Amino acid sequence: MTEYFLQAFIYLTAAVIAVPLANKLGLGSVLGYLIAGVVIGPIVGLVGSETNTIQHFAEFGVVMMLFLVGLELEPKMLWAMRNRLLGLGGLQVVGSVVAVMACAIYAGYQLSIALTIGLIFSLSSTAIVLQTLSEKRLNKTHAGQNAFSVLLFQDIAVIPMLAFIPLLALPELVDKAQAAVNSMSEQHEQLSLVASLPGWAYAIVLVLAIGTVVLGGHYLSRPLFKMVAESGAREISTAAALMLVIGIAALMSLVGISPALGTFLAGVVLANSEFKHELEANIGPFKGLLLGLFFITVGAGIDFTVLFADFAEIIAITLSVMLIKASVLYLLALIFRIKGSDRWLFALCLAQAGEFGFVLLSFSVQQHVIPTDLAQTLSIVVALSMFLTPGLFILFDKVIYPRFQVKTNQREQDSIDDEGTVIIAGIGRFGQVVNRFLISNNIKTVVLDYQVSQVDTIRRINTKAYYGDATRPDLLKTAGIEQASLFVVAIDNRESSVELVKYLHNTYPKLKIVARAFDRGHGHLLKEAGADVVESETHHSALELSLSSLQLLGHSEEYVLRRKATYKRVEKEASKRLYDFWLKESAGERFSNDFIKLFMLYEERLKQAMDEDNAAHQQDIDNQNDANAKQTNDSNSDIQS
Repeated sequence: MTEYFLQAFIYLTAAVIAVPLANKLGLGSVLGYLIAGVVIGPIVGLVGSETNTIQHFAEFGVVMMLFLVGLELEPKMLWAMRNRLLGLGGLQVVGSVVAVMACAIYAGYQLSIALTIGLIFSLSSTAIVLQTLSEKRLNKTHAGQNAFSVLLFQDIAVIPMLAFIPLLALPELVDKAQAAVNSMSEQHEQLSLVASLPGWAYAIVLVLAIGTVVLGGHYLSRPLFKMVAESGAREISTAAALMLVIGIAALMSLVGISPALGTFLAGVVLANSEFKHELEANIGPFKGLLLGLFFITVGAGIDFTVLFADFAEIIAITLSVMLIKASVLYLLALIFRIKGSDRWLFALCLAQAGEFGFVLLSFSVQQHVIPTDLAQTLSIVVALSMFLTPGLFILFDKVIYPRFQVKTNQREQDSIDDEGTVIIAGIGRFGQVVNRFLISNNIKTVVLDYQVSQVDTIRRINTKAYYGDATRPDLLKTAGIEQASLFVVAIDNRESSVELVKYLHNTYPKLKIVARAFDRGHGHLLKEAGADVVESETHHSALELSLSSLQLLGHSEEYVLRRKATYKRVEKEASKRLYDFWLKESAGERFSNDFIKLFMLYEERLKQAMDEDNAAHQQDIDNQNDANAKQTNDSNSDIQS
């Protein structure tokens, strides 16, 4: 037991030290984990033979990651991306296999080994690429979305690869390792439900397993998580989420399907579930920790003895594989019209080999397709290519992307020779309305926007605007930030807007700041950062549309105005209480269960207030009717008299 505690302490300490340092240096957390593994493994020797065992456990982080990715994809979205999934993903795998196989044959390997090497190196690292794209906020770019399509196809393609590789077995390797194979086969039979089944029965079992995941996820998960949520025990909610993922992974393994694919499918099924965000919150920390552990084991597992024995050859193979894959990807980017810097990002981010490469290598050795010594060399090539991937992202960030920015913008930032009472950052559809209203009230503004096309469009309608990045302190000074009274934040990037508000609040404490929010969560972040006033971009327009709907349904103008006043009163009270609770309980990160419960209470309060207002309105009508009736009766009495 003491040994396990020491090993856990070593791995966690390495991560805690290396990752923050790597992030501070701009290297990213993935490279930090890999460096930590190299230090505690080959360099210092604090970990050793247990690394391979831990790596198998840590690979479950990839399974969890694909489950969370599936949660973000609705089935309609998956169907919509079928062209990229099959076209781009399929051509990438086929092109990479053919190119790598041709090079391997040229290097003297026989066809079966060359084809297996091509299959292994055709796969990229889902864990590294998605993690890094997410960290750098590139997952929503055109390159990021296409990269995800390719990675998804690769993960699916692992299954037919595992079925095909045994057909390439070499007779000489079979005879050499027969005893070990028999022992391993017995072990697999004990852990498999399909090992001795005929082909038709195996197909039925696969259909039943997938059907269980789909139907169970759709019909059984909802009552399960509803029951768990009603219990109010957070630890049981976390346990239920882990039970779901682990259970599906185990079922898929027992029937010979990739656990990662199975959990991904479950995630897609649950994408429309009301418990989606709860699952993300519970699984997220485990996913991050296990992925980090996986990357540490990759670094710790590099055999420097084999590396230094054939250093030049291994480096040459690694660089050649990455160059071949990048070339195939760049060609596909041209064919599929991925433009500008996205083309380079797409080609570079998928140029490495992937974690499933280790799985295929191990399986190929077990199936006597690749000799053990060659597998060791190829394993180092896979690890090194993964190790070099963060460097490719740095190359893109520091060298390629800036060049495309200059080329796209076609000019340097404007020199600002003007000052105003109000500075507006962002002149999109929201900022335009603010600017027009202020100018019409004789308030002088200085407008900044980082989109050249937007600035040029605004200038065509005789509105003065300057091209420049409002997050740059030097540009703000030239725009007269020190003399300005008010700053309007209306830029279209959530994270940048929060950082800008934080900078303005800390640097110019007397400056009043108003900011546009995309939603309630973004509004809370802006308010926490120091904004004096935060307005949702859709709140007022949605409210006005709702009021117009009431009028079209036949309600009087007086009725509608009363409803508007009631709504605004309750919303104002709720917004303050919800923000205070979020700030205190949620640590500014995400909406907790308690926050959601409080929000639902205010939804009930809104309904109650509307009912009370309706009753008061009806009472006013009744009183008015009574008064009118009384007045009519009095008039009739006077006439009769």
